[in-house]
Amino acid sequence: MEEKKVVEAEVVREEKNGQEKKKDQYQEDKAITYLSYLGPLCLVPLFVKKESAFSQFHAKQGLVLAVGWLLGSWFYPFFLLGFFVHVAVVVFSILGLLAVSDGQMRKFPIVGDLAEKIKF
Repeated sequence: MEEKKVVEAEVVREEKNGQEKKKDQYQEDKAITYLSYLGPLCLVPLFVKKESAFSQFHAKQGLVLAVGWLLGSWFYPFFLLGFFVHVAVVVFSILGLLAVSDGQMRKFPIVGDLAEKIKF
């Protein structure tokens, strides 16, 4: 019975170590990747961190959101449409910043699909 507890404890310890390694994997890219969701600053990680899949993923989603913000501004004469576009961009930007802080590559609906089509 004690052997079973020891084995279970080792498995739990290995799972925690695996999760910590995943989070630490992107640690050095996080600082610049936060810029991805701050409007036109998304271009900084897009061009500076070309070798980082993590930074590129978030920068492309940020670029789509920046373009969405501009489109929302053009739709402001139709008050509700422009307002809802801006609210969606702000919500997705906050979710993106949280994903960066967690070291996740979370694909957003519509935004993620459009971002995948961007080739650099």
